[in-house]
Amino acid sequence: MKIYIASDHMGFHLKEKMFAYLAKRGYDAEDIGDQVLDPNDDFPQFAQKAVLQVIGSTDPDPRAILICGGGQGMAMAANRFRGIRASVIWDAFEAKMTRNDNDSNVLCLPARVLEDNDMAWEGIVETWLSTPYAAAARYKRRNAQIDEF
Repeated sequence: MKIYIASDHMGFHLKEKMFAYLAKRGYDAEDIGDQVLDPNDDFPQFAQKAVLQVIGSTDPDPRAILICGGGQGMAMAANRFRGIRASVIWDAFEAKMTRNDNDSNVLCLPARVLEDNDMAWEGIVETWLSTPYAAAARYKRRNAQIDEF
């Protein structure tokens, strides 16, 4: 599994911690920006960069983790692309459900909520990365409907 990780200025510090966490645990993670803390950057450019990597990847299960202040902006920008199922997640239960039911391939995290709580974001990330898609017929049907829009 290839993981692309990106953030705007609000998620920059959490992204840096998360990238180190993923690398230490042997995940194939790529930090695609921002590389420096820029208080004037805009989240849509990083969401686009990440999802284009996911869409164009030859990896069988490419994913992205996007971080901004509230997570919502990244999710809105990411979900504009066909084949992307971005979810804003704030706890491990929702991380499990979005993978199991929706085959989420982009995890959007709210830095304002999680930045100072390593146990919370680590639990979310590990759960999201390790939970398989159930692939029930109803889930496949619903995901196909999303991609038709």
